[in-house]
Amino acid sequence: MTFRWGVLGAGRIAAAMVEDLALLDDVEVAAVASRSDVGSAQRFAAEHGVARAYGSYEELVADDDVDAVYVSPIHPLHHDAALLAIEAGRATLVEKPFTMDAAEARELVDAARSRGVFLMEAMWARFVPHMVRVRELLAEGALGDVRLVVADHCQWFAEDPGDRLFDPAQGGGALLDLGIYPVSFASMVLGTPSSVTAVSTPAFTGVDATTSMVLSYDGGAQSVLTTTLAAAGPNRAAIVGTEARIEIDPTFYVPSAFTLTRREGSVERWDEPRVGHGLRHEAAEVMRCVRAGRLESDVLPLDETVAIMATLDEVRRQIGLDYPAL
Repeated sequence: MTFRWGVLGAGRIAAAMVEDLALLDDVEVAAVASRSDVGSAQRFAAEHGVARAYGSYEELVADDDVDAVYVSPIHPLHHDAALLAIEAGRATLVEKPFTMDAAEARELVDAARSRGVFLMEAMWARFVPHMVRVRELLAEGALGDVRLVVADHCQWFAEDPGDRLFDPAQGGGALLDLGIYPVSFASMVLGTPSSVTAVSTPAFTGVDATTSMVLSYDGGAQSVLTTTLAAAGPNRAAIVGTEARIEIDPTFYVPSAFTLTRREGSVERWDEPRVGHGLRHEAAEVMRCVRAGRLESDVLPLDETVAIMATLDEVRRQIGLDYPAL
């Protein structure tokens, strides 16, 4: 049967998702909603072949021809928009960062569990093909004991006070937009850290421009993570174990390739042609789970999403990053 998506938000990431959904079989984007501008939703619908356009999120989540809702507005709106979808009984995929903090994340998880509704964070990097193979190698013990994770997400953005990335009211800054990728990657490999150390340099608006983190884990492993919106970086990631290491090509969180280098020096290469933006893989996971009657994904469990938000909370506490929405 055709799986029908509704999209909350009509921005760039929503457009990329709709384009990727078109690459999946038996999928329809049934509706799109703009929070307060039906004209924006109508233009999006016309451009992307979406059947219905709504001028409020409430209208879309009430649409019984929608099987799952993709939540894509700016960060401070994630919690309330997702809660609308959950309370309407719609399977819900919430764009990263899941919420503004761990408290909001727990509220969504509790609501979904109490209502028996599927919920997942849209950390699409977790589902792209090379990450699937990385997890397989880790599960096989190919790296031995992992001692170190290194990752960065560094991009350059012009200093524009009108840009969402520099606006505290819109959840701007490097950490939530960019830094969540290396933090989630480290969580995938090593789990929840036992301690967090963070330093940061602010942007001209007070959000963080550059933030570096060292996460420590029981057993002695560490993650060294960096993010900035002030300069373009290599955007690489590496996992270093006692028997081998994995080095992921730039950009590590999009569909990419990697090299496995064993301790004695032998090298193996993994690569696969890229198709689309890479977002369809997370959507396919939602559909797989919903069709199987599952309420969350075992690839990105809800408790892990909350733990990742808690790590980000601790980083924000240490660097003094506050948001008006909290």
